[in-house]
Amino acid sequence: MASSLSADTKDALAREVPDAAHCRTALLDGLLLYGATDGDRFVTQRNPIARLARSLIKERTGTAPRIEHGAASFTIALPGVALPTRKPTQKCDRLIEARAAFLAAGSLVAGARGYHLEFVTVDRAHADRLGLMLRTLGRVPKEMERKGRIVLYYKDFDAIEDVLGSIGAFAAVLHLEDVRAMRETKNRIHRLVNTEAANLDRAAEAAAGQRETIAFLESAYGMANLSPALREIAELRLAHPEETLAELGRRCSPPIGKPTVNSRFAGLAALARRIKEPRHTPR
Repeated sequence: MASSLSADTKDALAREVPDAAHCRTALLDGLLLYGATDGDRFVTQRNPIARLARSLIKERTGTAPRIEHGAASFTIALPGVALPTRKPTQKCDRLIEARAAFLAAGSLVAGARGYHLEFVTVDRAHADRLGLMLRTLGRVPKEMERKGRIVLYYKDFDAIEDVLGSIGAFAAVLHLEDVRAMRETKNRIHRLVNTEAANLDRAAEAAAGQRETIAFLESAYGMANLSPALREIAELRLAHPEETLAELGRRCSPPIGKPTVNSRFAGLAALARRIKEPRHTPR
C-alpha cells in the first residue's frame, strides 16, 4: 500500500499506546465508535491500527480477535464487544478519543492546494460527539456533507497544527512545518523572480524609448549640436542598447552615478519635446 502523510501519521500514532488504563479505554472506545461497521466489525486500511485495536480488545476481553486481511483493508469481528455510549469526562480522554477518530476515520493532506484535515462520521450523532471532542482542543471544525456522511474538517494551518499536536501527532506537525517553510521559500523566490522580470521589462522599455529619442535628435537636431555630456550618454546608449543606467554610468569619462545618467536622459527627452513642439509666433 502506497505511503502518504496521512498513512504515516496514523501508523506512528497507532504505535503509541497510552500508559493510563482509562486512556486506553478511551482509545478503544473511540476506535470502535468511529471505525466499526454495522456495529459488529472494525475496519481499517492500516495494519498498525488493526494490531492496536486487537491488542486493546484483548486487554478488555481477555481474547485476541483474529485480523482478516482483505485486498485493501483489515477487519476485526466484534462479537460481544459493546460499542461505547457515554462521553468521556476527562480532558485527556477526550483528546484520546479525538486521536482514535483520526485513526479510524480521519485523513491529512498537505498538497499544492493547501492543507486539509478531516474526519468522516456516519451520522449526526457521531458528528456531534466528535465535534464536542474537537472543541476540547479549542478549535471548532467546519462541517460539510459528502455522499450522505458528515465530514468535520479544518483547512487553516494553525488549527490543523493545534489539533495534530493535541492528539500527539508531533511528527506530522514537524512535517507540516517543513512543508510550509518550503512553500513560503518558493513563494518568496517566485516573487523575487517576478519582480526582477518586471524590472527588466521596464528597463528594456525605457532603453527602447531612449534610443528612439536619440534617433530623433540625431535626425532633427544633430548629434554634434548636443552638449558633450548629452552626446556622450547618447552615444553610449546606442553602442550598448541593453545595458543598465548604472553600467552606462561606469562607461562615462569620468564615471558617473545612476542618478546622473538618468538626469542626462531626462535632458535628452526634454530637448526632443522642445523640438517637437509647434512654434508659435507672436501676433
